[in-house]
Amino acid sequence: MNKKEKLDNMLCEKNGVLKTTDVIEAGISKTYFMEYAKKMELERVAKGIYLSPDAWEDPFYLLQSRYPQIIFSHETSLYLLGMAEREPLQFTVTVKAGYHAKSMKEQKIKVYRVKKELLELGVVSLESPEGNLVKAYNAERTVCDLLRSRSNVEIQDLQTAIREYLRSKEKNLPQLMRYAKEFRVEKILRPYLEVLL
Repeated sequence: MNKKEKLDNMLCEKNGVLKTTDVIEAGISKTYFMEYAKKMELERVAKGIYLSPDAWEDPFYLLQSRYPQIIFSHETSLYLLGMAEREPLQFTVTVKAGYHAKSMKEQKIKVYRVKKELLELGVVSLESPEGNLVKAYNAERTVCDLLRSRSNVEIQDLQTAIREYLRSKEKNLPQLMRYAKEFRVEKILRPYLEVLL
């Protein structure tokens, strides 16, 4: 397989999105890739990220490609989990404490910070609406995050999240209670469970 065929395959596998770092990891020079991008009319959508002209732009995948440290959370993970009544008005992400998020905030992305040891708790791979895998939190972590940030979350979104979670066949109540204890929202969660269970 020559370099062009290799890049064609990568472009197909990645749903029309190529990252310079992935290309270099595959053993193809940056110079060759730039020539390929120009010839194939790939659009540079962010630093080191190129989109095929016939591909659907996936804002979830592109955002996570630009900022690999982020994890979709709160209303955004609720949407990705299929537990929201509507698409979120803005992306919501979580990063570790101390992460410099000025450029994301300028793009109107809601950024939450947590201690480093809590960042990876409950991370799963979910499919974006365009079919790409992105990092987000599982349902239990999302419910706890919404409870922790309840002053910044629509009450309707919070109630819908808990109601949808409790209806789910995949719910894991012991895990939810462990997370609630870890995030110190156990006392806030219990009344919701008593009413809805």
